[in-house]
Amino acid sequence: MKDPILARVVEALRPVPGLAALVLGGSRGRGTAGPTSDYDIGLYYEPDAPLDVAALRSAIAPLVDVPSSTVTPLGEWGPWINGGGWLTIAGVEVDLLYRDLGRVREVIAEGRQGRFSMNYQVGHPHGFCSVIWMGEVATCQPLLDPLGRIAELKGQTWPYPEPLRDALIARFGWEVGFAIDNAEIAARRAEQIHIAGCAYRALCCVAQVLFALNGRYLINEKGAVPEAATYPLTLEGLAQTQAEIWSDIGHADHASALRRLHGVSDALRALVERAGAKAS
Repeated sequence: MKDPILARVVEALRPVPGLAALVLGGSRGRGTAGPTSDYDIGLYYEPDAPLDVAALRSAIAPLVDVPSSTVTPLGEWGPWINGGGWLTIAGVEVDLLYRDLGRVREVIAEGRQGRFSMNYQVGHPHGFCSVIWMGEVATCQPLLDPLGRIAELKGQTWPYPEPLRDALIARFGWEVGFAIDNAEIAARRAEQIHIAGCAYRALCCVAQVLFALNGRYLINEKGAVPEAATYPLTLEGLAQTQAEIWSDIGHADHASALRRLHGVSDALRALVERAGAKAS
């Protein structure tokens, strides 16, 4: 393994009881990382043989720069980000994320049928879409997969499921307009916080639709709109329009922000219709 940090982590964690697979996720897993990107490492375990967190702490301790680094129990961060670690190794941030293979299998099976859920989760203002787990499997790089469990699941994520594409477009395409309508109501009372929240919601839903149209898994709302603006099926000037919307809101020019949001919504609707016509 060429990356020295990954090599050290894999060797240290290999013997941890309950570790079924270890993967590199996030921007590094997708090959889009910048020079300052952190490492997102997924630790997968079977529900009937969970990770031995005490052994994990002992295994990682010699690698970390700060001896008191956080390594949580299972379930510490909620049902969807169900624990992990915030570490610094050789001056680089490394995040560990626990994943229950039983639940991941269920999410993938449901996603293939076009079923998903949106869930409250700290750190995800847009909400945690269950098929993030499906996208993580689809886009990760296995580092340790002795029984081929991640490889098997990867085979169930590609090609991108048509029922999932249709369901995401239907759900979030509708919600774009709904969020803007709510912003209109808040604008009558100059409730800037609520306007900003509705605008964020609308733009994240736009990203969801564009990712689905292009057969891409949205696994992180951060940076999703600028990324969606680079796809083959996208909205002209989307990245610039997003910046202008936030500038308008920052200057309390709510009427201008809403006009731009309506323009984005109209253009998205037209794009979806054109894509649907081509698909048929």
